Amino acid sequence: MKFDLLVRNARTRFSKGKTLDIGIRDGRILKIGQKLGSDAKKKIDAGGKLVTESFINGHLHLCKVYTLSMVGMDALSSYTTGSMGGAMTAIEQAAKVKAHYNEKWIIENVRKAMRLAIKFGNTHIRAFADTDTKAKLEGVKALLRAREEFKDQVEIQVVAFPQDGVVRDPGADQWVEKALDMGADVVGGIPWIEYTDADSQKHVDAMFALAKRYNKDVSMLVDDAGDPGLRTLEKLILKTLEIGWEGRVTAQHARAMALYPEPYYRKIEALLKKARVGVVSDPQTGPLHARVRDLYNAGVGIALGQDDIADAYYPFGRNNMLEVAFLAAHLMWMITVQDMEILYDLITTRAAQAMGIKEYGLKEGNKADLVVLNADSVWEAIWNHEAPLYVIKNGRDITL
Repeated sequence: MKFDLLVRNARTRFSKGKTLDIGIRDGRILKIGQKLGSDAKKKIDAGGKLVTESFINGHLHLCKVYTLSMVGMDALSSYTTGSMGGAMTAIEQAAKVKAHYNEKWIIENVRKAMRLAIKFGNTHIRAFADTDTKAKLEGVKALLRAREEFKDQVEIQVVAFPQDGVVRDPGADQWVEKALDMGADVVGGIPWIEYTDADSQKHVDAMFALAKRYNKDVSMLVDDAGDPGLRTLEKLILKTLEIGWEGRVTAQHARAMALYPEPYYRKIEALLKKARVGVVSDPQTGPLHARVRDLYNAGVGIALGQDDIADAYYPFGRNNMLEVAFLAAHLMWMITVQDMEILYDLITTRAAQAMGIKEYGLKEGNKADLVVLNADSVWEAIWNHEAPLYVIKNGRDITL
């Protein structure tokens, strides 16, 4: 059996200590087994190290990376202080940078972040671009350009994102539509930022109308503040069911879930499962987070995201999902071996479920998107959160 690429002596999460060979042809995993021979154009010796699926980042504001110095530190304090009561203020402060938005400097920042993505084996990114009356299409243009430049290394899903609201920012919906005409992949939204429940519903309705017209998936930031009365996650789920968009919708943040009364949380959990709405949590970028472990145990598509890299909301970040998992282990006190296996799922298989990524996973027939880690186990991988020894995308070695 001839392969384009043969990864030899690979330890997998489910090989029970044995080493296996992984044969790849035409960009797909053709065969997994012991002693597959040596007939391959290229061979990689994993040396008994852990080989898994490559990583997925379900939430990154890619147009904003490395803009913290342009905004200043005030927004950081507003977003993270106490129970996130100043989250809306932080968004208003952060919006100042958009007065200077220009594709020419944005793309340079994006390229820097994408090189880190490749280095750390992060081959799928849902990337948000502010798309509104201030940013117009400058961020979208930069991200669409990056999507093309890096198409052989990273799958970038460009989200047209009305960061400052739709009702609050009249005309923002028209800019989102223009972004979709240009080729944006996903319809974004942030309904919780509107001033009233009625306006939040208008926001959801307007963005889903565009999603249906253009046949696009939906990703919305919901309930991103310390207010248990926020209900935009519920609005998102109900709209998903209303128009038949099950399995095509993802909710980012949902931080207010941490404060929900238990009976209400259980209703939301049931609705998430019914609508097959995924959730992406970013516990490292704010003091509250969705109920990740409960959602995981319920079978909901739940993922971790980088969210921000050196912008008005978070001063760190390397596009390294193992590092995100390492931080989440501490913030959510998930430190047992079993917990670490869950965390690993949140940056691989469950993340694919949350984002509706098909043909993903370390199985024969799936796309060959893999990492060979400098670690023998998930525990060691999260502990050290180092760059992989090899990164493989569509069956090609793309290691930097």
